[in-house]
Amino acid sequence: MFNVFMTRLHELTVVLYAFSVLLYFFDFIHHNRKANRIAFWLLAFVWILQTAFLIIFMSKTGRFPVLTIFEGLYFYAWVLVTLSIGINHFLRVDFIVFFTNILGFTVMAIHTFAPMQYHSYIMANRLVSELLLIHITMAILSYGAFSLSFGFSVLYLLQYDLLKRKKWGTRLIRLADLEQLERLSYIMAVIGIPMLLLSLILGLQWAFLKLPGMPWYDMKIIGSFLLLAAYSTLLYLRIVKNVSGKKLAIWNAASFLIVLINFFLFGRLSSFHLWYS
Repeated sequence: MFNVFMTRLHELTVVLYAFSVLLYFFDFIHHNRKANRIAFWLLAFVWILQTAFLIIFMSKTGRFPVLTIFEGLYFYAWVLVTLSIGINHFLRVDFIVFFTNILGFTVMAIHTFAPMQYHSYIMANRLVSELLLIHITMAILSYGAFSLSFGFSVLYLLQYDLLKRKKWGTRLIRLADLEQLERLSYIMAVIGIPMLLLSLILGLQWAFLKLPGMPWYDMKIIGSFLLLAAYSTLLYLRIVKNVSGKKLAIWNAASFLIVLINFFLFGRLSSFHLWYS
């Protein structure tokens, strides 16, 4: 019973870590101090849980947790979280904090869902199944965010066309202004990108555990990385190149086509996504 409880706490730690990474990404893109503070306190809670696990392990075994690969992974994840908290608090280097947390989340997920560390075969299989569930859920949530982003971009293009042709009327009044539509579309894309990235990390781990002979040129994998690249390019155009307005809305709409292709077509062509796509 105690082992099951500890396993659930490990899963909760991964989920909280994921939310922290999402908020750090939002702060990195938008320079939102409120998101940074929430992300920091979530990360601090993750660190407290990790530290408690380390103390419990050392009290039960009487040794430091570095003698096996799985113990070393957990200690490595703890070190990364500790460094991330220190960098965030003392140096304020946003890019390093975000990158460190992506790496830390990956290591933490590998440790938590690795079946080899569980003595119970049933528990190991359950953990891998839950890993798949989290992967699919995060992927669908990211698709939902991209769908809303696409919707706002379409409304932007419609509003832009009505204004350009000077078609005043009830339809124009009911639509939000261009600035608000563009901002909402951008925010939804910012939410969707890190969720997709974390979903890919968990999905690749699941595939490594359950399908060791899986072809890495699978269409679903390629499509997912193309989708991530398309929306990452959207952020690059907005932040670095200062592209906005109609051009960005068109790019967003084109990127959403990859969402549809990846979900409906590449899922059918995949060698292992057929049963849940």
